[in-house]
Amino acid sequence: MADRHSGPPVSHTASTPPSMSGVGPGRSVRPAGPAGRPDVPPIPPPAAAPRAGAELSVAQAQDQWPAPVGLEEPVPSPLGQFPAWFVSLVIHLVGLLLLSLWVVHGDRSRPSITLATTLGSADAEGSLEELDALEFEALEPFTPDPPASWASIDGLELAMDSTAPAFDALGDLGELGNLAPSDLLVGSSTMFAGRTAGMRAELVRREGGTELTEAAVARGLVWLARHQNTDGSWSFHGWHVAPRAARIPDGVGSVRNDVAATALALLPFLGAGQTHRQGQYQDTVHRGLEWLLSQQRPNGDLRGNWHSRGRDISRMYAHAQAAIVLCEALALTGDYRLREPAQRSLDFIVKAQHSRGGWRYKPKEAGDTSVFGWQIMALRSGKMCYLRVPQETFEKASRYLDAVQTDRYGGKYAYQPKRPATPSMSAEALLCRQYLGWPREHSGLLAGVQYLLKNLPNKSSPNIYYWYYATQVLHHYGGEPWKRWNTRMRTVLVEMQRRHGPLAGSWDPLGRHADMGGRIYMTSLALCTLEVYYRHMPLYRQSAVEVELDR
Repeated sequence: MADRHSGPPVSHTASTPPSMSGVGPGRSVRPAGPAGRPDVPPIPPPAAAPRAGAELSVAQAQDQWPAPVGLEEPVPSPLGQFPAWFVSLVIHLVGLLLLSLWVVHGDRSRPSITLATTLGSADAEGSLEELDALEFEALEPFTPDPPASWASIDGLELAMDSTAPAFDALGDLGELGNLAPSDLLVGSSTMFAGRTAGMRAELVRREGGTELTEAAVARGLVWLARHQNTDGSWSFHGWHVAPRAARIPDGVGSVRNDVAATALALLPFLGAGQTHRQGQYQDTVHRGLEWLLSQQRPNGDLRGNWHSRGRDISRMYAHAQAAIVLCEALALTGDYRLREPAQRSLDFIVKAQHSRGGWRYKPKEAGDTSVFGWQIMALRSGKMCYLRVPQETFEKASRYLDAVQTDRYGGKYAYQPKRPATPSMSAEALLCRQYLGWPREHSGLLAGVQYLLKNLPNKSSPNIYYWYYATQVLHHYGGEPWKRWNTRMRTVLVEMQRRHGPLAGSWDPLGRHADMGGRIYMTSLALCTLEVYYRHMPLYRQSAVEVELDR
């Protein structure tokens, strides 16, 4: 069946996420997780923001006024040597010169995003005839203080909740809890190095992003944050009833797995460098991470839907996506409180692998390429923050890819062995091949790139799952193939984003399987795709890019 599995298939089983409630002054109860889960120490919430712009009292102002100095004999002015008309002319000319150099700035109390690139002309690729004015706060350097508010989109102020849930303080972690990301990772050579504010702006310019792609990301993050549930989770099927949602059930998904929804929604925040320790979405990310941790079982299981009946095909997807989130949050912040939960999530994946190298809906089940790809991405994310993954796991994974390869080079792949190749599964498998060690000049990768370029993004036949994986493959590959793909991808995705009304910033769930995950699924993958310029450093060009950026 042609491209039957263009996205992760999901089921219709129900789950009820736990809730949060406060107990006593300044304390709260963690969400009730599944029975038997260990008492994982919570992540402390961001500290309250200091009050900006406080006025000085009269006494304070007087104290800061410079002390008077002694009077001195006046010095004759040299201007007295010239006639009055000449002095007046000089003063007016100087005044006009100063006025010509004067630039009026707006309110600097709330920084705005300076979009990273400029377009050479109005009809540049990816442009629209008009783009609504967008004000969005800049991604700030590290600060432990959360902002007091977000930004305004089309005149609509989106205020953050002023009170974040308080959590029990962790025990003394010594120096481990305060390691910087550079202490945890291998410097800027890691795949997450492009997410810092300075690197991100330059990489957008160098890798082919535009002002419009960055504006689309900004809009999408605002929309996702508005549709977070009170307990910190997201929901495929119930996002429209979130506290700040517009209550418009347009694009509600049929999936009932809030672990999957929460993990997918957090990925684009982390992709933009927004963590529980820095950025204007600290509270959003913090609450999402806390909710995910509350769902983990002692054996590392993050599949969700604990009370599901029958065959639930969403759960291994959910586990891998949640594992990626924990690993990325650990890598970006160096917060060792995430290390043990992240390691247990990877251990669960390792133990769930089938003997022939694949993964599917249940542990130890013979694999399919769709579920397989998410597990590999989770394991590679863990390796980037020094978590333990047996080399044997990757070796068996390579053997699984050999089994679903449909051509002699390795450029096309099927959903399962002895099935026909599809663009979606080929893109996902090729990305796995790249992370498992294929060099850029591998004949299979060249054949695969040519195959993907025959299936460029098309607005009339959307397939966000395919676009998400193929965009990463071609970005890593680089060169003219990447330029060709990127030109089409960014144009199509920017044009497809909702730009008006309460759904502005989101993407309609169009294409095969998109209705299962709904608007949250579609928007999350679209944002991750548009963040490709900095979300992961290009595998085959990291050193060259870093050297040039350091100049």
